[in-house]
Amino acid sequence: MEGLARASRKVQTSCAGITRSRSSKLSRMSFPRPRKTESEDELYQYAVGALGRRMRSTAELKRLLRRKVEAETEYGQTLIELVIRRLKDRGYLNDAKYAAAYSSFRRDNERFGRIRVITDLKTMGVHGEVIEKAVADTYDEVNDEKQAREYLRRKRLVKPKDQKQAARVFRQLLRAGFAFKTVFIILKKWDVDEATLSELENEIPD
Repeated sequence: MEGLARASRKVQTSCAGITRSRSSKLSRMSFPRPRKTESEDELYQYAVGALGRRMRSTAELKRLLRRKVEAETEYGQTLIELVIRRLKDRGYLNDAKYAAAYSSFRRDNERFGRIRVITDLKTMGVHGEVIEKAVADTYDEVNDEKQAREYLRRKRLVKPKDQKQAARVFRQLLRAGFAFKTVFIILKKWDVDEATLSELENEIPD
């Protein structure tokens, strides 16, 4: 039995050594970096392919292209600007169309409120005036309360039974981009008590 125990300890020690050795080798391995290009045509084709996979804003595409060139050099920056100009001239890149399509998709498929769409588009680097027009046009005939109820139905959120559930509905609707006024209208129609509403009001930032 003692001999078996010693053999078992040797095997464990050996396995541990192998594991450490493999980890050390992996840490020393250098993974190849994405290949850079100095060709405008090559960068352009890469950009067209990226736009073919999904629509992107100008700012998003620029961030993607920076990985393909020496972005810290003047030549790399010029390449990006030349490609962006070609894409815009040929109608492949248009922030106004992108913002309109994004707004419509989020309104109809995700049932988001307008505030969420505005926030998302800002994150994607779309200019404020473009966002304002796209969202205004998209949500022009949208009833915010009805949209919020559609969102709740999609998420299978029902009338809250207690303060905890009411708070969950409250926060979920805010994250989905609905105004405080709309959220409180829904909660009041669901007969959420005044004490709970007052507690939730305290979460509203000044």
